Amino acid sequence: MAVHRSRMLSTSLLQGAPLTLPPRLIGKERSAAVFPRDAYGADPAAGHAPVRTRIWEFGVNLHCSIVGTCLSAAELRHIVGKIETGATTASDHDLHMFGVAIAGRREAGARLLQKALDRKHRGAITRFAGAKDAAAILDLWDEALKQGDIPGAYWATLTHPLTTEDVVKRAFGDIHMLSHLVGAANRADIRRLRQLEEEIAVLAAKLERQQRALHEGFAARDATIRRLDQMLTRRAAEPTAPAAQPEDAEATDRLIRDLNRRLAREVARHERGQQRVEQLLAAERAHEIEHRRHVAVLMELDAAERHLAALARPQGAESALDLAGMTLLYVGGRANQVSAFRSLIERAGGSFLHHDGGLEQGTGLLPGLVARADHIAFPVDCISHLAVGTIKRLCRQAGKPYAPLRTASLACLLAALVQMTAQPAPAAAE
Repeated sequence: MAVHRSRMLSTSLLQGAPLTLPPRLIGKERSAAVFPRDAYGADPAAGHAPVRTRIWEFGVNLHCSIVGTCLSAAELRHIVGKIETGATTASDHDLHMFGVAIAGRREAGARLLQKALDRKHRGAITRFAGAKDAAAILDLWDEALKQGDIPGAYWATLTHPLTTEDVVKRAFGDIHMLSHLVGAANRADIRRLRQLEEEIAVLAAKLERQQRALHEGFAARDATIRRLDQMLTRRAAEPTAPAAQPEDAEATDRLIRDLNRRLAREVARHERGQQRVEQLLAAERAHEIEHRRHVAVLMELDAAERHLAALARPQGAESALDLAGMTLLYVGGRANQVSAFRSLIERAGGSFLHHDGGLEQGTGLLPGLVARADHIAFPVDCISHLAVGTIKRLCRQAGKPYAPLRTASLACLLAALVQMTAQPAPAAAE
């Protein structure tokens, strides 16, 4: 009687009749001889917990949605193949109809469907097992819909011991609407598929023409090669034979000219490609250099703007640059800039040392100046290569930090000073 009432449930879903769920079969209403233990491990004979609904307890309409949603065609074909020998050659529609038919007959295949569904959707069943009421089941079902995890959640929802009439209606309705959405999407996919098939047909015809042309070209080449091989064979066999026939000589000349033209085209193509690669690499290098220069200029402008803003503040206000007694050695540059550099550094609370890089002052003074300085800076556009090498060597020996400056400008020096004060100086090398 309970099975009959559950089947009537699914029939009413599609016929539009009021849907009423039969009372949940719990405890002793399902004998231990028929269902010794449910999927959650409860013992229904002992009355410990409600048990899950089996597939043969549903009606044919729910059977259709369960078989079509929760099992793939390959899985259903495998199950039906254990019962029906013609399952391997049956169409997907016939296979689905047979699966729906056996779903209501426990001993005629429904048990196989039940085991396959429980085994496949074990994770979803376990996840839904924690639901304590219908609201919790619906929450899990909604979450599964959002994530696209439909088959397992649908099976776990319908068979949950606490599933109510509203839960079944909701899940069945969602699956029903999903089928419409999938159908609409499939129609668009079918139209696109037809367009692609037409494009493929055009491309296939074009490919066939190209392959035919290549085949004819290869055949002509092979014929020429065979003719040349015959000529060589004749000449090797008859060393005293008269001069080659005019047609053989003409064919050889044509082949040589053709090969030379092809070689010239390939060489020119390779050279053009190589030139293009070199141009792209050069452009990339130039772009990288320009990008670095652009970043440096922005930093210099920012430092200069902040320093000018500090100068515009009332006297006694906090300075934008505080060197805190740092001693800077500036090597190179232009003589008319030295006084401005000194004024900038001394007003920021630092000490300034200068060496012209070897123009008038000897490089022998550099070791002592490097030893007295905390930081060393030099403009790369206004200093000799010898002085740069000497500075780098002395700084490595003394463990002093040095900063190559982009230009010999006040803004460039100011930006470097901002960086020096923002970052702690590295420890001296041992």
